[in-house]
Amino acid sequence: MTHDDVRSPTEGLARHPLVGRPGKVIALHLNYPSRIAQRGRTPAKPSYFLKPVTSLAVTDQTVERPPGAELLAFEGEIALVIGKTARRVAREDGWSYVSAVTAANDLGVYDLRAADKGSNLRSKGGDGYTPLGPEALPAAEVDPAALRVRTWVNGELVQDDSAGTVAFPFGELIADLSQLITLEPGDVVLTGTPAGSSVVVPGDVVEVEVDVPGTEHRTGRLRTTVVEGAVPLPDFSAQPAADDHQRAEAWGSREAAGLAAEPAAFELTDELMVKLQKVSVATLSSQLRKHGYNQLSIDGVRTNHPGRKLIGRARTLRFVPAREDLFRSHGGGYNAQKRAFDALGPGDVLVVEARGERGSGTVGDILALRAQVRGAAGIVTDGGVRDWNAVAALDIPTFSGGPHPAVLGRRHVPWDSDITVACGGATVQPGDLIVGDDDGVLVIPPALLAEVLDAAIEQEAEEEWIAARVAEGAAVDGLYPLTGDWRKQYDAERNTDQPNTDA
Repeated sequence: MTHDDVRSPTEGLARHPLVGRPGKVIALHLNYPSRIAQRGRTPAKPSYFLKPVTSLAVTDQTVERPPGAELLAFEGEIALVIGKTARRVAREDGWSYVSAVTAANDLGVYDLRAADKGSNLRSKGGDGYTPLGPEALPAAEVDPAALRVRTWVNGELVQDDSAGTVAFPFGELIADLSQLITLEPGDVVLTGTPAGSSVVVPGDVVEVEVDVPGTEHRTGRLRTTVVEGAVPLPDFSAQPAADDHQRAEAWGSREAAGLAAEPAAFELTDELMVKLQKVSVATLSSQLRKHGYNQLSIDGVRTNHPGRKLIGRARTLRFVPAREDLFRSHGGGYNAQKRAFDALGPGDVLVVEARGERGSGTVGDILALRAQVRGAAGIVTDGGVRDWNAVAALDIPTFSGGPHPAVLGRRHVPWDSDITVACGGATVQPGDLIVGDDDGVLVIPPALLAEVLDAAIEQEAEEEWIAARVAEGAAVDGLYPLTGDWRKQYDAERNTDQPNTDA
């Protein structure tokens, strides 16, 4: 077959020339350290997903990017073909159950990940989304650690890595899978992709080859041409939906996707936490006003944990007004709301833009529990909360517009996360400091914190001294605020109380 004689995946394959009609195709999420570094998460154990047998393709076929999608990504991989039935095999015996090795391209549409709830069925299961070939290498003749995978896009080398670097050796993968799943002859296991996976567009040609450098063992180049799909997904199907998180994942980085770099995370040190615990939101608000900031209060929210202080870095979630077609495309599955809660980390405060609309819940007990388990410091929403008593019973404090029994779709569509949002009349950016107590919630830009916080601590010291004088019977004239003789007396006592640091 010539390069110009490409075949469409819609023709289908009754049997693949290398593997026949396997019972299953299993793919690994993360394995190469280069890819793990890109993703920023290190798996403790291997994790997998299934791809349909109908996704198999051969070299020189086309693959369709669905109409409306923008994030079709390639992943050059080493595919293992099972040669004999494997059930509960030992780690050291795993490789002996592999009969052949070939090149694979684990293609996927990141625009459809939200509909998958983590299964990858829609995003990676389309016809033609698992090309294999063109030739197979006998497993008995190669050292799995010596295998190399390379990928070219339009003739440019974009992936080049060795199986000797993987976190989970190939024989170990077979042994691991066989503990609960019987692997049968012809089954295919994809072993992960290295760094360099990225987005391709119609007209691009992707080639993948597996070899053993310095030998004659090579599969030849597995060639796939990207074409634009001609048949849109119907309204009853989940529609492609891309956001900046998916763009960064598909392209490999925010920079590669043309997105601005995320601001450096603001570090809440133990020293800052001690200081912040000492000062009230009211005092911080007063100091922000003195510094010219009058729009940093998240209004209309109240805590479900009176007496508890909220301190943390902002992560954000945005809802847009409910619209039936948009809720169908963005509201179901692993939507922006669920992704935002799953992305929370220790010390984070999820700030939810709900437009002050309290006629629906924006968080319930399950997601609030998820935030707590992730170590988040709190939740702030200018919308309603479902399962009010259950949420209040959790340790994590939640500030909201109050309880409401309705589900999200009555008023909202989850739209995007970790962007600038408006909550309770205040603009909040990811990384802002969020401080809350019984008086309310403030947003503090990190660059302001040191100056404002020290001034707030001094103000509270003054007010504590003033309160003591009032308790002794003093009138407030000249005392609150401190002026004249009262000021002199306070300063004299304050200086006396300061430790002597002279040598």
